[in-house]
Amino acid sequence: MNFPLYIAKRYVRSKSSQNAVNIINFITFLVIVIGSAALFIVLSGFAGLKTFSLSFTNSFDPELKALPVTGKFFRLTPAQEQKLSAVEGLAHYAKEIEEKVYLEHKGKNHIAYIKGIDSNYIKVIPVDSTLYIGDWALNEKQVVSGIGIANILGVTINQFRSPMQIYAFKPGTGSISQQSIRSLYNQAPMVIAGVYAVEADLDNKYVFADLALTQALLEKDETQYSGINFKLDDDANIQEVRASLNSILGDDIALKNREELNSTLYKMLNTENVATYLIFTLVLIIALFNVVGAIIMMILDKQQNSKTLFSLGTTIKELRRIYFVQGVLVTGLGGIIGVLIGSLLIWSQLLFGWLRITPSLAYPVEYRLLNVFIVLGTILVLGVIASKIASSRINKKLISA
Repeated sequence: MNFPLYIAKRYVRSKSSQNAVNIINFITFLVIVIGSAALFIVLSGFAGLKTFSLSFTNSFDPELKALPVTGKFFRLTPAQEQKLSAVEGLAHYAKEIEEKVYLEHKGKNHIAYIKGIDSNYIKVIPVDSTLYIGDWALNEKQVVSGIGIANILGVTINQFRSPMQIYAFKPGTGSISQQSIRSLYNQAPMVIAGVYAVEADLDNKYVFADLALTQALLEKDETQYSGINFKLDDDANIQEVRASLNSILGDDIALKNREELNSTLYKMLNTENVATYLIFTLVLIIALFNVVGAIIMMILDKQQNSKTLFSLGTTIKELRRIYFVQGVLVTGLGGIIGVLIGSLLIWSQLLFGWLRITPSLAYPVEYRLLNVFIVLGTILVLGVIASKIASSRINKKLISA
């Protein structure tokens, strides 16, 4: 039988003859429970916010995207397209061309991006799922815009009598003074067939149009694109697919995944998560000073018991281990109860959405086992350190006093 563990468990269950010691022990345990529950809730909240924030990018960014290393456009030959169709693990690919344009409607104007896409685009990126009103119809006369653009220009869907005007600057060289203003740009009257809604920045940014129409508007031929979007099979090896695509497209094309396409957003979310964890860990460190104090109080309260055990042959090392194990048990038990309370609150939020950002949007949270291990690991590490510090106060001088 593990003697220090047996005595430590008895000390955890038993009450002290001094009421003040009992109150200190209770407060210490309560602080551990509340601290671990708070840390778990905050980590779950940030996990939910991260997933919620990245869900917007999933509607606009593919699993892999080919972009030119230099410049805005690149060429894709028919031979390369044929090779892309034969890549193992590649489900679909979609071509696009994107450029900044000037939009105008009844005296109102806005600068946005026109994104010409082919028929495979919605198979690669489910952008049609963001449609707010109207139809996802892209042809020679119709486009789909963000709701922010529609509101800025004061345009509604299917306004055939007063279409939105799209102006795209022509490629070329020479000073503006040498050319007439009208010769600087191409113009296309387009009717908005549908409006998408995701979030403010994206809603103000894009007008989706037919690929061939956009290429003609920008004076690009049918082999010129600004990006190729790839969707992989569920069981595909992304590294092998990436290597195959690199060999086909060449060194002038860079392949980027979602994280690389949104590196700033990912870094910001990860930094916020780490910063919050460190702040709450600092709070727990301060709170676990109570554990040190509680164990020292227990050592003083059980001084006579320690003398008796020492007289019966218990070594100083074993006495220290008794109070060390007691501290670890208290912090471990408090951490487990705290995580259970935090789990109940997170599950209730997932089921009932009692905390809401808006009347129709519940605060996003996500339950992850990783967060359970992080919280319990943090509590146990800090508990071991606190218990080690407190139990080191046991010495022969204290026992013989």
